[in-house]
Parts: sequence; C-alpha cells; structure tokens
Amino acid sequence: MTGERWSEVGDRVFVRRHQSMDLNVTLLVGEGACLVVDTRATRRQGRELADAVRTVTPHPWAVVNTHFHFDHSFGNAAFRPATVWGQRRCADTLAERGELMRGVMADRYRDAGQEELARDIAASPIDPPDELVDDIATLTVGGRPVHLRYLGRGHTDNDLVVLLPDADLLLAGDLVEEGAPPQFGDGYPLDWPGTMDALLELVTGAVVPGHGAVVDRAYVQGQRDELARLAELATRGHAEGRPAVDAARDLPYFGDHAAQAVERAYAQLTAATT
Repeated sequence: MTGERWSEVGDRVFVRRHQSMDLNVTLLVGEGACLVVDTRATRRQGRELADAVRTVTPHPWAVVNTHFHFDHSFGNAAFRPATVWGQRRCADTLAERGELMRGVMADRYRDAGQEELARDIAASPIDPPDELVDDIATLTVGGRPVHLRYLGRGHTDNDLVVLLPDADLLLAGDLVEEGAPPQFGDGYPLDWPGTMDALLELVTGAVVPGHGAVVDRAYVQGQRDELARLAELATRGHAEGRPAVDAARDLPYFGDHAAQAVERAYAQLTAATT
C-alpha cells in the first residue's frame, strides 16, 4: 500500500498512506457519519485530506488526534466545526507549545530547502482538540463502536490508541512505527515498553501504525522487545556512568535515533533521582 490513495484495510475502514512523512490517516465510515484519525501537517494538507475523504463518503465527520505532533494535528482547522477528540495533555501541549513547535518545524523544513512546506506550516493555525480523553472514551460513529484508550507514556505523554472492534483493527499512532525507527524527541523510553505491553493486550488483528505499512501482532511484539532492550541498556549504562553516545552503540536497531533515545532515557533516570 503506497501512494496517496485510500486502501480498505477492514470493513469500511480505509487508510491513506501519504508520501510526505510516510504518514497514515485512517477513515472509518458508518451509517450517516464518519471518523477521521489524524489530519496531517498543515491546514493546506488538511484541506486536501478533507477533499479525499469526500471521494469515499459524503457523511459528516468527527476527528481524533492520536497525539500532539504537528504532522498529526496541524490539519485540524480544515475539519472544523467538527468535534476533535484527543488526550487531555495533547490539547494542553498544543495550547502551551503549539506556536513554538510551529516555528521550529517551519524553520527545519526551510533549512532543508522545502520552502513551500515551511510556509504552509507557519500559516497553519494551532487548533487543539476540544473533546478530551483522560484514560478511555467510547464513541459511536454511524452505529459503529470506537474505543479511545490512553495506555501510558511512550512516543509522547499523550498517545491515544483507537480500537475499531467491529473491524478487528487497532490504530496505534506513533507508538508503533514501520519503515523507520521509533522517534524519541518527546518520548519516554523507560515507559514505552510497558505501554506497548498494554497495547499488545488489545491486539487481535491488524495494527495501523502512525507511519508506514499496516503490521501484525508479531511486528508490534518485535518493536516492543527492541524498546525493552533500549530501556535495559540505558538503565545499565546510566548506572555505570557511560556516556549516552557510548551506550547507544549497542542499539543498532534505532540507527541515528539511538543516541537521542538513550539521552531521553538518561534524563528520565536523572530526574527520578533528584
């Protein structure tokens, strides 16, 4: 499943995998209503996504943000006045740090020579979720059940997973990555394995990651095991006083992100002892 087209991955559940950032957006279609999970990185991209939804269904939509990162939430304004669901800290973080994130990401893409995307990011309004989830919420979308679950810290402190029980699907957001290592810039490497354990308890069918190809339980288990190895090696390296870069050499699975992952783990360990 590649390119910007809808692929049906379950009964009236469609995933659109975007070339930009290899991002997945999921569309659930019910009777007279639909649900869009994540809205892309800019208001312009959100409008393009809204147009793409209309090629599948004319029904009114609601939206879920799996977490606060710009590539999952900066398209929210294109779907208003619809309700946008998110974990409570997702909304708080967008309200408190959204403008800073917008500037940082615009500068990053400008420095990379992607001026058009940088302008679009800079022009996108910060539009946090307005229906907030602490631990669990259950929606009915056109007669179809949707369960929103916060399982603990991992990729961020506000990752929601979306369960679609009548399609036997779990939407994992960036708690699960395919095609690239997990990202740790706002992550909690020591908590992430336990959060993945809780996620695995919910997996009965396919899993849609935030980025990359749809995966199965075995893939998620393998990623969980690599995260557990990271937590173990970082804990040992911190206790031994090894530099994070040194400890990261033992984690080839994470590639260039290994040093950042260990640094984040070290920061957690240091905070726990002060």
